[in-house]
Amino acid sequence: MDAIRSKEAWRVLRIQAELVEGIDKLATIGPSVTIYGSARLGEESLYYQKAEELAARFSEAGLNVLTGGGPGIMEGANRGAYGKGACSIGLNITLPREEMANRYQDLGVNFRYFFVRKLMLVKHAVGFVVFPGGFGTLDELFEALTLVQTGKIAPFPIILFGESYWAGLMDWLGQRMLEEGCIGAADMKLMQVTDSVDQAYRTVLSAYREQGRSTRDNLTDTD
Repeated sequence: MDAIRSKEAWRVLRIQAELVEGIDKLATIGPSVTIYGSARLGEESLYYQKAEELAARFSEAGLNVLTGGGPGIMEGANRGAYGKGACSIGLNITLPREEMANRYQDLGVNFRYFFVRKLMLVKHAVGFVVFPGGFGTLDELFEALTLVQTGKIAPFPIILFGESYWAGLMDWLGQRMLEEGCIGAADMKLMQVTDSVDQAYRTVLSAYREQGRSTRDNLTDTD
């Protein structure tokens, strides 16, 4: 029993160290856009290409781009941002099936714990653009939605890129969650769906400019 308690105590220290390191390395990055989606959609995918195009526009406008640092959509976004003016940042995660960090990163931070990485994905975000993906993408999407809905973070645009991909989810949210009274009509407006790089870019940029901030820490006093 003492050995179990000791192991758990050391785990707490590892979590604390990872949290401190992440906050320290990202402390001065300033406003950023988080882009994520499937690690399985390579450069032949239209979504990869759109993520690359969108990230390049954000970087040229002076907004850093944050991703999960891996292959697929994450690589496309980092690739688009890399060398375009702002910082291309990868928040890499250790997984049982090792996924190497993509090479298009000005700054890479390694994480062991998903929940610590998810905190870093929202802490400096002025917008989320969510491309098609799997369980991990949905986890990050609903984490952001819950934090905005409950006022735990300052609101920012959450954009679902790929109208046909997200249509079924949006229908289910409206026809089940909303109709059953589990969410409100205002909650449905927390997300926008588009196929347009230009619309996604302008939505995030306009919201950021309206906030009138040169730096951003999304966490509110209610945390």
